[in-house]
Amino acid sequence: MSGEIAKAFARARSRAEGVLVGYAMAGDPNIERSVEVFAALVEGGADIVEVGVAFSDPIADGPVIQAASERALRAGATLRRVLDEVIPPLRQRFPETPLVIMTYVNVVLALGEARYAKLARERGVAGTILPDLPPEESESLRATFDAEGLDLIPLCAPTTSAARAQAIAKDARGFVYCVSVAGVTGMRAELPPDLSERLELVRRVSPVPVVAGFGISNEEQARTLASHADGVVVGSALVRAANADGPAAAKRLCADIKRGLKR
Repeated sequence: MSGEIAKAFARARSRAEGVLVGYAMAGDPNIERSVEVFAALVEGGADIVEVGVAFSDPIADGPVIQAASERALRAGATLRRVLDEVIPPLRQRFPETPLVIMTYVNVVLALGEARYAKLARERGVAGTILPDLPPEESESLRATFDAEGLDLIPLCAPTTSAARAQAIAKDARGFVYCVSVAGVTGMRAELPPDLSERLELVRRVSPVPVVAGFGISNEEQARTLASHADGVVVGSALVRAANADGPAAAKRLCADIKRGLKR
């Protein structure tokens, strides 16, 4: 395993903070501009950067990220271009910030599992999230990633049973991404009342940190979750801010949410 992600969580713990995983779409609205958006997330306080790679059928994504995906595809943001033109400049500017690719299985398979894992680690990627990869089918890919020191980060859905959550957590690398709401990504006015209970259940059995994602968009929601999870993922709200008002707006939102994660 890369160890970089574990170090990011340890640094946040030493400052008595939850980890902020900030997501944006690579290539939205073009490659160069998206690098500035990712940089703004780190400058705003993101501890880990989740680099979205566009796919034509993004089943887990809501309207904001779907639109970002379409803009990125129009801009020619392939996985190979992201690895060659987005990851290296970010790695150079922020050598301690783990970079995690978030995309879909077909995108990785098209490049080749082993080739992707090798290229990703060479460029400086710490981990990968594949929301459409069922845990039962992840063993081979996880072994390929392990061989290169690349973390395959699993997701745990709101509908996942306690026994299944335990099985997912047991094989987790990097962190467990707990999906906070049923459905797709996007901002929510309210989070489910049983979310804290579900997070605690996964945390009890997980050997790696647990973060909550989907629906989290402001400081207050982050504060609510800070005592039940090791961190939060924020995506749609940051993508919307960057698209509407530029990187500086995403940076400000990161700073607001990070305040909510102070313990």
